Amino acid sequence: MLKLVFNYNFLEMKTDRRKFIQQLSVGAGALATGLPSLVKGGVPHELGPGRDNNEQHFNMCGYAAPKIETVRIGVIGLGMRGSEAVGRLSYIDGVEIVALCDKYPDRIAAAQKTLEKMQRPKAREFTGEEGWKALCEDKNIDLVYTPTPWSLHTPIVVYAMKNGKHACSEIPAAKTLDQCWELVETSEKTKKHCMMLENCCYDFFELLTLNMVRNGLFGEILHAEGAYLHDLSRGYIFNKNGYADMWRLKENIGRNGNLYPTHGLGPIAQCMNINRGDKFDHLVSMSTNDFTMNDLARELSAKDDFFKPYVDKPYRGNMNTTIVRSFKGKTMMIQHDVSSPRPYSRIHLLSGTKGCASKYPEPEKIAFGHEWIKEEELKNLYDKYSPPIVKHIGTIAKDVGGHGGMDFIMDWRTIDCLRNGLPLDQNVYDAATWSGVGVLSEQSVGKNSKTIDFPDFTRGSWKTNKPHDMTLNGGATTGVREVKPQLKM
Repeated sequence: MLKLVFNYNFLEMKTDRRKFIQQLSVGAGALATGLPSLVKGGVPHELGPGRDNNEQHFNMCGYAAPKIETVRIGVIGLGMRGSEAVGRLSYIDGVEIVALCDKYPDRIAAAQKTLEKMQRPKAREFTGEEGWKALCEDKNIDLVYTPTPWSLHTPIVVYAMKNGKHACSEIPAAKTLDQCWELVETSEKTKKHCMMLENCCYDFFELLTLNMVRNGLFGEILHAEGAYLHDLSRGYIFNKNGYADMWRLKENIGRNGNLYPTHGLGPIAQCMNINRGDKFDHLVSMSTNDFTMNDLARELSAKDDFFKPYVDKPYRGNMNTTIVRSFKGKTMMIQHDVSSPRPYSRIHLLSGTKGCASKYPEPEKIAFGHEWIKEEELKNLYDKYSPPIVKHIGTIAKDVGGHGGMDFIMDWRTIDCLRNGLPLDQNVYDAATWSGVGVLSEQSVGKNSKTIDFPDFTRGSWKTNKPHDMTLNGGATTGVREVKPQLKM
């Protein structure tokens, strides 16, 4: 009997599993069928695109772009998140909001009023279906900030970088693997930052636990869990006055997987040094059937003909559960459900060799054994291990607002990095990788939860990339305006 022995313990000479399986499958069918240890569930891994075998153009991890003393911002998309962003960014010194874009002129007018209340100059206006292109071409802009519908994130960010701008995109940054690669390759070629605005990485407990991980209090993190469990069905997804043109509802039709993975995923990926010492290797994903969305469409259509086109559509399953395994043998579970009546949760669970942390259900909890520590002990950990950014800007962030302050911490930190020529906390590889979990989850669900290999968007640089700096060294020079109209987010 033929016996094959594999050693996956060494890093630099790891066997390329995809190439090996491909070689076995060509002209060796009988051999392949006799090797069940090489397959998952009776079929080989999904073969990912070969672009990760190409050479990296330039490593954007740790890249420090030239300093920008005054960051001139163009905001594209002034709906829910965009209008709030204009208010938050207006508080930050060293910022000029010089351009506003939306296809609905009334939203531009509302944003102009916000600037006026903040004693900021009126911004240039861009509108129409492709007004965003003209804004990206404007030579008087340093940063394009885009909270638009998901389908526009990659096109806008790529066009902005090609026109010499740094770019910040709301989540997810991409909807396909080709778009993920386009973000990576454009950022590397232009040397422009591409940051996905994952605000949950800046929430207070997430920052505390990340700093505790960095200081070794949980030991080696071996498993983590994150989620976006938030019932948006009646209040937002099926709300005619919610997302423009019902775009969020349309995103839930004809797609099945984790459509929105990064809120829960981003913070735990940072804790596990993904793209900075470890990488995602493969994932499996499974969804329930839809048990509520079509029923809700039917209910609403009985009273309002507006909803009749949304009846009997192929809605995604309510709950999606995706499990990712890393190169170093660690695991993550990421869940998504925005249409079941349950309390809000991002889970945020870290399990290490020395301790554990959990945020949901509240209250926040930490353990170093079989029992959760007492409230006073948790307070002491906050006092000792909250990172410098919380101690520097956290109180002001809570006052300004934005999901309890985490939005403002994210915005302030991004601007401070650009003004001081520091690497951003989140780079294009994070944007592609975290968004890629959603893309690959759809592939896995569509193939009966088949295992899908994960592309390496860093093209090998994950082995030497360093975790982002949490010290504020070289920065923290950006002030916050004292003007405080009634704009608290």
